[in-house]
Amino acid sequence: MQHRFAVPILTCGLFLAALAGCHKPPSPDVMATVNGKDIQRSDVEKYYKASLGDNPQEPSTEQANIVRLNILHQLIEDEILQQRAAKLNLAASDEDVNAKLTEMKAPYTQEEFDKQLKQRNITLDDLKRDLRRSLTKEKLLNKEIESKINITDSDISSYYLAHKSEFNLIEPQYHLSQIVASAVPMQQAPNLQSSKTPNDADAKKKIETLYNRLRSGEDFGAVAIQYSDNANNASNGGDMGFVYESALRGEPVAYDAISKLKAGEITEPLPIYDNGGPAHRLVGYAVYKLLSREPAGQREMNDPRVQQTIRQFLRESHAQLLKNAYFEMLHDQAAVRNYYAEQILKTGGQ
Repeated sequence: MQHRFAVPILTCGLFLAALAGCHKPPSPDVMATVNGKDIQRSDVEKYYKASLGDNPQEPSTEQANIVRLNILHQLIEDEILQQRAAKLNLAASDEDVNAKLTEMKAPYTQEEFDKQLKQRNITLDDLKRDLRRSLTKEKLLNKEIESKINITDSDISSYYLAHKSEFNLIEPQYHLSQIVASAVPMQQAPNLQSSKTPNDADAKKKIETLYNRLRSGEDFGAVAIQYSDNANNASNGGDMGFVYESALRGEPVAYDAISKLKAGEITEPLPIYDNGGPAHRLVGYAVYKLLSREPAGQREMNDPRVQQTIRQFLRESHAQLLKNAYFEMLHDQAAVRNYYAEQILKTGGQ
């Protein structure tokens, strides 16, 4: 009787051993997998080195691990979106990438463009890959999220009635755009034209050059997107939104120049100071454009600007909610294995 069961038990043992062999850890070059697709260590390291910039001080091992974990998390989430887009045939085409690349190169000579790539420590192929993934993500979200949002007049009316006091301006406001030339190192350069190691002389020369281009008739928003060093609003054409007069008065030089403008006019280059420091350190220069000046008082719902403000706010809020839910759903459906995180836990972060 014992011999009759020996072979099945042995076979089962070999079968389990074979299964275990199929799930052996990947090579050290693989930091994670998404539905079987490897995320390579070289990709994580490329973004990690870019995040360090020109900072001469090396982060501690613990800090470096935190940064790499965050980068890997972003790459995992991006890979999930890229795979979803491929499934829906929404991947950006070569024509899409080349058109975007041509748009980016337009303000530069080839030599200037190559120099900026070198300063960013990226190759043309790296840039094309990032553009393709960015455009693919944009196409996916436009189809899956943006196209499904409909803000009705009733939505706008309901919001206005519930937040009417928010449209009663207690003091004048200035709708401004700006172009900034930084004179101090930036943690994140917003565009290829931004220098990693700026100084006062370079910043002053840059802002004067841009000011002359604006005076020659170039579009303010386009120049801001291409050249402004303010990462918070460069991508929006330098739009700062509405600034209360009391806040603007806290910058006497800027207020004196802006208060004299008519809508559509720009200031001359103005210094920007770090008001957080006791010495009011000069941190750069800016040119401001006055888009509109809003007097104090109640804004009615039939004001087109009120409707546009509410519509944009509701759309952005709804889009963010849907995106968060969409990302969570895709993540739950994906087979993700983060080997780097497992390794850190296994070694106790040592």
